[in-house]
Amino acid sequence: MQVKILWADDEIDLLKPHILFLESKGYKVEAVNNGSSAVDKNDEEDFDIIFLDENMPGISGLEALSRIKKAKPYVPVVMITKSEEEHIMEEAIGSNIADYLIKPVNPNQILLALKKNLDRSKLVSQTTNSNYQREFRELGMLLNSRLDKDEWRDVYDQLVYWELKLEGIEDSGMQEILNMQKKEANAQFSRFIEDNYLDWLNGVEESPQLIHTLFKKEINPMMDGEDIFVLVIDNLRYDQWKMLSPIFSKYFSKQKEEIIYSILPTATQYARNAFFAGLMPLEIQKKYPQYWRSEEDEGGKNNYEAELLETNLKRLGRDVKWSYNKITNLDAGKKLADNFNQLLGNQLNVIVWNFVDMLSHARTEMEVIRELADDESAYRSLTVSWFDHSPLHDIIKKISDAGKKLVITTDHGTVRVSNPVKIMGERSTNTNLRYKTGRNLSYKDKDVFKVSDPHEAYLPKSGISSEYVFTRDNDYFVYPNNYNHFVKHFGDTFQHGGISLEEVLIPFVVLEPK
Repeated sequence: MQVKILWADDEIDLLKPHILFLESKGYKVEAVNNGSSAVDKNDEEDFDIIFLDENMPGISGLEALSRIKKAKPYVPVVMITKSEEEHIMEEAIGSNIADYLIKPVNPNQILLALKKNLDRSKLVSQTTNSNYQREFRELGMLLNSRLDKDEWRDVYDQLVYWELKLEGIEDSGMQEILNMQKKEANAQFSRFIEDNYLDWLNGVEESPQLIHTLFKKEINPMMDGEDIFVLVIDNLRYDQWKMLSPIFSKYFSKQKEEIIYSILPTATQYARNAFFAGLMPLEIQKKYPQYWRSEEDEGGKNNYEAELLETNLKRLGRDVKWSYNKITNLDAGKKLADNFNQLLGNQLNVIVWNFVDMLSHARTEMEVIRELADDESAYRSLTVSWFDHSPLHDIIKKISDAGKKLVITTDHGTVRVSNPVKIMGERSTNTNLRYKTGRNLSYKDKDVFKVSDPHEAYLPKSGISSEYVFTRDNDYFVYPNNYNHFVKHFGDTFQHGGISLEEVLIPFVVLEPK
């Protein structure tokens, strides 16, 4: 379809060579010599883009711009002016112009403005596709090699980078290829975890930074002479953090951004308690049995995070003033924002924010949320929309204004499941879809990562013969009885507890106030 341009300039006759140049490139140009005619033409016809001279007899270019935008707010307008006065530029930019050119303009400047505003999407799509095609081959060769714990972090970082880049382009073909490559990566990563995880915990091999030692190794040294805020956003995936990062960059500069490893099971009961205690779950159960809740126990499994943090600080020799706040609803978040100044006398402030976890659960149970977060991209966008309008946004502004360092992390991520795996167990078997623990579990060995002796993985036993089994990639457990119901209800939902890049590899970020 031929692109239609409206060009308004009181010296339009002098611009005839420019118009002929554009027509030779296949554009159709409608020329007028005053602002009123530009407004009338815009009302009568639809144009793909408008070039508007700022200084014309009759109504000014700025006034014509205002009328044009009122009638058709989405048509791109390029303002052209002889004046470089700042107030004119500011007024034009404030009126949502697409571009701003200073006279005299040459044909190539006009052509560039057209490409930038009309062909941007296509050009970005072509360039991004081309760049990913080169990267695809390099990633493929990496995945066929024996990656170590640090190389896996780099690979996941690259996969997330391309996932975010490709989701905004018109051609979906490369996204499908990336999804296939990501699935292959998850299969390889699962094997890597199965081969190395127990060796890390038992000192056979050097481990990566795991969540249960994060406080001791990373956060504790920051407390020497400096007040810090630690924000734990439950269930925050690395790709979700990358989407939130530009908002944080308005108020903070990035001192450190790393990918660390969660523990198995990648579930709140295990991973977040381990983070606060500075201990693996089995160690918590043995050392502080009053703060550990087993799978069979009724009620919340993370009700003693503050107490576990207190024991951790004592073992680290930290006699500091600190606070802990867990936010599980909007009112609690608003209250914390309103009372923010009460936190400023503390050397350490820990905030746990549960929204993202609740979002993933709500998506499972509520059809309207599932429709809003229909795919990975929509799930990320919904997370950003929540944050942008949440009390947490106000709180991070206040942290920056107070000149405090901010640490951001999570307990685990979540993965979109689609492949049901059958399992059978006793009535007391836990309900999580990504891992099961108990006695007399029945499953196919090829479908799971099995830990026959939970103590080897520093996990509590529910009985002498109990074991843990974990799903991989996008698998999820279902019981054979009522199989179709569970497949329909839980298929294509976001779950956690098992082994995948999305669940295990999580963000750890240190921010300095601007």
